[in-house]
Amino acid sequence: MKKHQGQRSLFFLNDRLEFPDVETANAEGLLAVGGDLAPERLVLAYQSGIFPWFDEDSLILWWSPNPRMVLFPHKIRVSKSMRKVLRGNRFVLKKNTSFEEVMNQCASVKREGQQGTWITEDMKKAYLILHEKGFAQSYEAWEGDQLVGGLYGVDLGYVFCGESMFSNVANASKFAFIKMVETLESKNYRFIDCQVYTEHLASLGAQEIPRSDFIKMLQR
Repeated sequence: MKKHQGQRSLFFLNDRLEFPDVETANAEGLLAVGGDLAPERLVLAYQSGIFPWFDEDSLILWWSPNPRMVLFPHKIRVSKSMRKVLRGNRFVLKKNTSFEEVMNQCASVKREGQQGTWITEDMKKAYLILHEKGFAQSYEAWEGDQLVGGLYGVDLGYVFCGESMFSNVANASKFAFIKMVETLESKNYRFIDCQVYTEHLASLGAQEIPRSDFIKMLQR
């Protein structure tokens, strides 16, 4: 079912497990509204280059922006100061030991230009189920017995789709991200989906590519 909005059609999802072609998204990347956050729909979304992003008072919104921000593992950019951090013993990388807490920490981060968080209680519940099924994973920076930084996302087995990261001490999230990229590169992952441009991601080597190229690489 769809509703005309300017020159684009905004699709309203129902119980059928399907998404419209990403090329029908509007200029901001909004593709569809509604549906649910069932694990099957979420996995299909990520496999199709689509992700949910909405706030507490909104219907579920599905996005596929153009261009798309990605990081090719071999292009990770590590500053001299971060190389020192990586060589040191301050942080230890762990995986999936505190997935729920990573999500909670990401939800509590205050972000410039945003009121509240898009990591709603419904999102938390949905991604915890994805985590139990082995799709959603967290990479964590630990300092002693304290979780001080990390990130989570959806792992498709050949592409990691990053969702959010947090840092309670300087360089903790960068440490977790760089270590994750090194791990995924060793396993021949094609790229990390970073979704949309941020200066922070660009400083780490991520780049924007056309959505059409992104979809081709995702489905290759």
